[in-house]
Amino acid sequence: MSCASCSLSVETILNATDGVIDAKVNFANASVLVKWDEQVIQPSAMKAAIQAVGYDLIVEDKETAGETVEEIQRKEYDQLKKHTLGAVLFSIPIVAIAMFLPDLPYAKWIELALTLPVVFIFGKRFYVNAWKQMKHRVANMDTLVAVSTGIAFLFSLFNTLYPEFWTSKGFEAHVYYEAAAAIIAFILLGKLLEDRAKSNTSSAIKKLMGLQPKTVVRIAEDGTETTVPIKDVAIGDILLVKPGEKIPVDGKVTFGNSFVDESMISGEPIPVEKTENKEVFAGTINQKGSFRFRAEKVGGETLLAHIIKMVQEAQGSKAPVQKLVDKIAGIFVPVVMGISLLTFIVWMIFGGDQAFTHALLAAITVLVIACPCALGLATPTAIMVGIGKGAENNILIKDAESLETAHKVNAVILDKTGTITEGKPVVADIIWSENANQEQLTPLLLGMEKQSEHPLASSVEEYFKSKEVKGTQSDQFESITGQGVKAAFAEEHYFVGNHRLLEENKIAIPKDIQAKAGKMQEDAQTVIFFANAEKVLAVIAIADQIKETSKAAIAHLQNEGIDVYMLTGDNEQTAESVSKQVGLKHFKAGILPGDKADFVKELQQQGKTVAMVGDGINDSQALAQADISIAMGKGSDIAIDVAKMTLTTSDLNSIPKALKLSKQTVATVKQNLFWAFIYNVIGIPIAAGVLYAFNGFLLNPMIAAAAMAFSSVSVVSNSLRLKWKSL
Repeated sequence: MSCASCSLSVETILNATDGVIDAKVNFANASVLVKWDEQVIQPSAMKAAIQAVGYDLIVEDKETAGETVEEIQRKEYDQLKKHTLGAVLFSIPIVAIAMFLPDLPYAKWIELALTLPVVFIFGKRFYVNAWKQMKHRVANMDTLVAVSTGIAFLFSLFNTLYPEFWTSKGFEAHVYYEAAAAIIAFILLGKLLEDRAKSNTSSAIKKLMGLQPKTVVRIAEDGTETTVPIKDVAIGDILLVKPGEKIPVDGKVTFGNSFVDESMISGEPIPVEKTENKEVFAGTINQKGSFRFRAEKVGGETLLAHIIKMVQEAQGSKAPVQKLVDKIAGIFVPVVMGISLLTFIVWMIFGGDQAFTHALLAAITVLVIACPCALGLATPTAIMVGIGKGAENNILIKDAESLETAHKVNAVILDKTGTITEGKPVVADIIWSENANQEQLTPLLLGMEKQSEHPLASSVEEYFKSKEVKGTQSDQFESITGQGVKAAFAEEHYFVGNHRLLEENKIAIPKDIQAKAGKMQEDAQTVIFFANAEKVLAVIAIADQIKETSKAAIAHLQNEGIDVYMLTGDNEQTAESVSKQVGLKHFKAGILPGDKADFVKELQQQGKTVAMVGDGINDSQALAQADISIAMGKGSDIAIDVAKMTLTTSDLNSIPKALKLSKQTVATVKQNLFWAFIYNVIGIPIAAGVLYAFNGFLLNPMIAAAAMAFSSVSVVSNSLRLKWKSL
C-alpha cells in the first residue's frame, strides 16, 4: 500500500466481500484485522479479492507468523532503496543539463538515455499502480505522478524524435525530461523515508511475545523435573521458577517464596513478595528465591496474552488518517486532466490557423504546470524539518501522523512511576531515636541490609554506600517471611523490618519515632524500622522521588487549558500525596493496565484528543489506544515501541514543547499546501490560454515548468523556516 487511500481501498473491498463481517486495515504496519464467517469464506478467497484490486494478502499459520511478512517487507524496502538511489543519481545530470547546458551537443538524446531507466525501471511502480487504480475508477498519488511524468516524458520523446514538427511551424521543440525524472526521484525519496519510519511499528508486539520463555521446568507427581516447550503446558501443571527466570504462565504459588518484579504489569518499581497461594503472572521476572506454582491460565488466556491482544486491537482499530494530499489528489488528477482536455478542444474549435499547435501546447502546459512536485514536497519537507527539530529538543517522533495530530491534544494522561516520579525507590530520610549511638549502629544496620534479599534493602545499602559506611558481618542471620530480618552481633539481637515484625517480637516504639513514622506514611513513604530486642532505634523512609521538573511541566500544561490526569496502580494514599505535591486536580489509583486503556477511550468518547505518557509495559495498551502516545526514554522497550513519540530526557517539560512543535509544523504544512496550489489556481487558467484573447499571451511550457520548480523552492524554503522558531 503506497498511501492512506490504498488502505481505504483494501478495507472497502474486504468489507464488501461475502462472508467478511468486519475488516480494519492498519496502514502503519500493513496488517488487517478480520472477522469472518468460516462457513461462507476462507482467507484464500479474501486474498483473491485483494489481488483483484492490485494488492496482496499474506496469510500465515501461528507457527511461522511474521517470518514471511518480514522477508517480503525487507525485500521491498531494499528494492525501494535501490530505486531511490538510482533515480536520484540519474536525475542530477538530467536537471544539470536542462538548467545549465541546454546547448550541449546531443543534449536531448543524453537526457532521453538518462530518463529511460528512471521512468521504466526506478519509477515503474507508479505506472503499474496507477493502471490498477484506473481499472477500478479511482485515483491516488500514484496516478498524479504517473500522469504528469508520463505526459512530460512522452511529449519530450516526440520532440526528440520529431523536432521538425515544431520547428517547421516556427516553434522550438522543448523537452521536459528533467521534470519527469526529478518528480519520480523526489516521490521515491519521500516514500523511502516514510517506510523507514514505519519499519519498527510491529516490533512492539514481537517484544511482548518475547517476554514469555520458550521452555519451562515441569514437575511430575513423583517429583521428576522435565524441561518442556511452553506450548505443552496445561492447566494444573506444577512448574518450577528459579532465580532470575521469567514466569511462563499465570498461576498460584504452591511451595517456596520469593520476590517478583511485576513492574511490567503494575508499573510499580518495588518487587512483590510471593508466598503460598499468591498469584503470579506470565512475563513477570522472579528475583532471588525459587518457588513452584500451579498453572491456572495458559496460552491466550494469560494476562500477558491479553495485553498483547489489546495492543494489537488498539493499534488496528485506529482508522488510518486520510492524508490531505491523497484526498486532494483523488479530485485534482481528473480535474486537471479534464481541464487539459477541455483546453485542447476549445483551442481546436476557436484557435484559427494555429489551432492544433496552440491546442497541443496549451494542453501540455496545463499538465506540466499541474506537476505534483510541490504538492509532494509540501507535507514531507515540513515533517522532516519538524522531526529534526524535535530530535534536537530530546523529542523523538516516530511518524508524521502523530506530529500532525499532537497540536489538537486537550487531555494528557500521565503514569506515576517513572513518569512523574523517578521510578526507583531511594532512602528519603533516616531518623534515629534520641539515645541511639549512630556511629556504632549504622555498620550493623548496613550489614543486615547487605544480607537481606528484600528489594528495599538495596536502597538502604546504596544510601550508606554513598556515605562511605562499611557494614559489619553478623554472627547469625535469619530472614522472616513477610516481616523482615533478624541478626545477632556479639550475642545481641537486632531487627530490620515492618510494623508486624515489631509486634511479633514485642518491641516498643518511642512516641517521637511513632509520630515521625506516621508522618512518613502520610507522605506516601514506605517505612522500615531498625530495632534491638527492646525498642526501635531508627526509622527509615523509602520513597519514589518526584522529578524536579514534574510540577512545572504539569502547571504549564494546565495553564494551556489542557486537562492533566494521573493514573497509577499504586494505592489511594500514595496517589493523593503525589497529586498534591505536583498540583494535579485529577488522579485515579489502583488502576490495572486494561483500566488505563478504558479511561483513554472514556475521554475520547467525550470528544477529547488524548495524549498518554508512560514508561512501562503496563502502559502499552493505553499508549496504543491514545491519539498521541508518548514514552519516557528510560522506560521499557515495549512502551517506546508502541509510542509514537519518545522523550529521550526524563523531563516532562518536553511534552509542552512537543505540542508546540506540532502546532508550528501543522501551520507550515498548511502554508506549504497553499503555495503548492496557488500556482495551479493562477497558473492553470493562464496555461490554458485565458490571456491570449486579451493580449496574445500564451504560456510557454518551459515557463510553466519553471513556475512549478519555483513553487517547490518556495515550499522547501518555507519548511526550513521551522528550524529557527522557538519552542
